[in-house]
Amino acid sequence: MGKETRARVLAENQAQAIARMIRVSPRKLNLVAQTIRGKKAEVALNSLSFSEKRIATVVKKVLQSAIANAENNHDLDVDNLVIKSATVGKNLVMKRFHARARGRGAGIEKPFSQLTIVVEELKEEVVAAAKAKKAAAKKIGTKKPAPKKSVDAESVKETA
Repeated sequence: MGKETRARVLAENQAQAIARMIRVSPRKLNLVAQTIRGKKAEVALNSLSFSEKRIATVVKKVLQSAIANAENNHDLDVDNLVIKSATVGKNLVMKRFHARARGRGAGIEKPFSQLTIVVEELKEEVVAAAKAKKAAAKKIGTKKPAPKKSVDAESVKETA
């Protein structure tokens, strides 16, 4: 008799967490969210742990919630999770005033924001291909260029 369940918006290999009413401006929150987009979940947690931004602790909690949702609600493998998107949006704005000279007032806006983090499980083939690509790039990168021959006056005289 109740309402029908809403259709799932995300894919089967994705999970999300949303934090609303975060007391920071969206512009500042986006700077922190920008640092974790596209990274593996473990790497993102480490970077948030050592971030000097105050809001990084809140972002870390939301990311941990998204990881927990992926593991418990959707049976995804935590080791293969990647942050697909971290979107920041506006929320309400508290308006206050600051008394100024000669009986005037100046407006102060205290913005709130919201954060949505979507994590995605990469398939085993994609993870293996990424590791192989990284190993190949590392192998090519370690190749040292041939040493340049030093040209001195005596060798120039011998060849001439």
